[in-house]
Amino acid sequence: MAGRLSDAGFPVERIRIIGTGLRAEPATARPGRSGPDKTRAALLGAGLGAWLGLLTGLVLGLFIAGPAWLSVLLGGLLIGAFLGGLTGLLTHWAVDRRTDHAGPSAIRVQRFAVEVHPAHAADAVRALDPA
Repeated sequence: MAGRLSDAGFPVERIRIIGTGLRAEPATARPGRSGPDKTRAALLGAGLGAWLGLLTGLVLGLFIAGPAWLSVLLGGLLIGAFLGGLTGLLTHWAVDRRTDHAGPSAIRVQRFAVEVHPAHAADAVRALDPA
């Protein structure tokens, strides 16, 4: 309704949207120190590090003549993956120590009401009238 009013050119500052039946969804389990969370952090870090290492190897390979550029490319990939995985683990460890509270993951609304001030109600009805 509010979108239709806005599309019809009705000033949105005259519209009030009210949600009723608010409900907070339960929080999802926060990451812990368990194995799967550590593994996921390490793998994500290793993947990002591999890409950055590959990019660095490509840039450095521009300045190397002959078949040695392939070893620079592979070395950048492996070193980047190792350092990225290590960084992912360290970041997971450092952040996990400080996160003691996890808030609600989402707030759900059962119904929305669109209100217009009575002084502008006739303009809103004209904006919604398709004829």
